[in-house]
Amino acid sequence: MIYLDAAATSAVRREVLEAMWPYLTGDFGNPSSHHTVGESAARALADARATVAEWLGCRPSDVVFTSGGTEADNLAVKGIALATPRGRHIVTTPIEHEAVLESVDYLRRLHGFEVTFVDVDGTGLVDPSDFAAALREDTTLATVMLANNEIGTVQPVAELAAIAHERRIPFHTDAVQAAGWLDLGSAALGVDALSISGHKLGAPKGIGALFVRGRIPVEPVIHGGGQERGRRSGTENVAGAVGLAAAIRLGEDGRHSRAETTAAARDAFVTAVLARVPQAALTGHPVRRLPASASFVFPGTSGESVLLELERRGIVSSSGSACAAGSGEASHVLLALRFEEEIAQTAVRFSWGPEVGAPELAAVADAVGEAVETVAAITQ
Repeated sequence: MIYLDAAATSAVRREVLEAMWPYLTGDFGNPSSHHTVGESAARALADARATVAEWLGCRPSDVVFTSGGTEADNLAVKGIALATPRGRHIVTTPIEHEAVLESVDYLRRLHGFEVTFVDVDGTGLVDPSDFAAALREDTTLATVMLANNEIGTVQPVAELAAIAHERRIPFHTDAVQAAGWLDLGSAALGVDALSISGHKLGAPKGIGALFVRGRIPVEPVIHGGGQERGRRSGTENVAGAVGLAAAIRLGEDGRHSRAETTAAARDAFVTAVLARVPQAALTGHPVRRLPASASFVFPGTSGESVLLELERRGIVSSSGSACAAGSGEASHVLLALRFEEEIAQTAVRFSWGPEVGAPELAAVADAVGEAVETVAAITQ
């Protein structure tokens, strides 16, 4: 099997499991408990927080551990918007992950916020001038994802954050898909809040983190014992936090060279697929995209049927966001890129980890051609 759905989830790395094991067994304590078992867990949690903070270029106190990217997005969007008295206006894009879009809609429905969606071009890019024009005196938050989970387009987040800061508007980015591939340092991006998820990095599902700059007030969305400096109540997932830190350390080792090699293999794969399937079209930006992501539409087919044919050939991929799988609706991302709904329904996304190289991708390109031919013949 060739697994090409890493944007949905990745396997837990052995080194991560080994790092977690002590905190699932002997050092199982609650980090809020004031005894030796609890204090051992608290030290492990502090060490994990320091690792995440060093990776993001922030203070450990700016890191909030969450249950994953969805909760981190919810805490950033709802928490910052509800805690900031500046106004009730949010600026975002129509291609954000559902965790952001649903949080924004919650604020609109139940708290009277207005929302401005900045259009993207046909490659999924936000024009900074359009973004600037959308900001208002009463804008309380701007949120634009760093890299799209369906089409892989990478946004000019540093430039957008700088524009927002000229108006003293907090800026959040969903960096879940970018983690492990792009530089997430706060100095490079200049953002006020950033969301990540462990299971995209080789850590287990159920752990994530939100970086939120200390001067930014945050209203908690989960109430209780006041853990995480009062920003996210609930007993921390110590083993998960340790696993996240271990995955980060592993991912940063050789990241730059790995990203370059992977991007070269991706470009060859895209060229091969487009040559093998003349009617296919790459979705997303041809250059400003994640190194290990390529998505296509195959007019005249059904995306789901192509996926089934690929799986028969030992290749696992997806039609888009795993969070929207089974909905039967065309991707909101592709519709925002102005694809016709019928064409958007033919989408197939390929995303992979560093274990997949150029030889595997060459074999996949051939299989894609065969699968599309088979489905097109049945459809006709």
